[in-house]
Amino acid sequence: MRTPAMRPAFLDQAPLDWFPPPAQALRDPNGLLAIGGDLSRRRLLAAYRLGIFPWYSQGQPVLWWSPDPRTVLFPDRFRLRRSLAKRLRNGGFEVTFNTDFAAVIDACAAPRDADGGTWITAAMRSAYLDLHRAGVGFSVEVRHQDVLVGGLYGVLLGSAFFGESMFSRRPDASKVALASLIRSLGARGLQMIDCQMRSAHLESLGAQEVPRAEFQGLLERAVNTPLAEPAEEARE
Repeated sequence: MRTPAMRPAFLDQAPLDWFPPPAQALRDPNGLLAIGGDLSRRRLLAAYRLGIFPWYSQGQPVLWWSPDPRTVLFPDRFRLRRSLAKRLRNGGFEVTFNTDFAAVIDACAAPRDADGGTWITAAMRSAYLDLHRAGVGFSVEVRHQDVLVGGLYGVLLGSAFFGESMFSRRPDASKVALASLIRSLGARGLQMIDCQMRSAHLESLGAQEVPRAEFQGLLERAVNTPLAEPAEEARE
């Protein structure tokens, strides 16, 4: 007897905080779990707590993903190369946290190739700015001579950081942002950085793939474990 093909769920009529179990995600394309719905704060927070994230292009409905395996960077496994450590010490960078979330997401959304495309649509931008206002959207800004030259943004829930995008306008500026995030939040008990999908760049920094079932267990513990209170200083 043939097993019916798995299909993504449709969310347009679903409650805002409902998603199918991540284990029901498709194998091809890897991780596609659900289609539709909106990017409201309630839905996004429900998604991230389950390890689900939105990723789609302009003109498409919202697509929700939970790939298997999942790429994760554990703070204690971050590879701080000697050259990057030197940049951190002597590169003339100033690093801040959550001082200009909008500028970081706009820089990440800027076209990076000839077709001018970006997956950070106007709706995505608005949704993540709303998460920032709610206290869970988190950014790192890297400036050189008072000019924003690098950074990253994502979602911070408990002691889990979900990385969304980063950018760099000077050599290693995005790596400086990541290293600074790990140093600052790692000191407060950060357990994991969700990198979503594998890339050679992320692997070079220490990220690794873990099976989705293992990721879900790590995630459940992390999102329910608050970070320690921040130190007084907000600058590197």
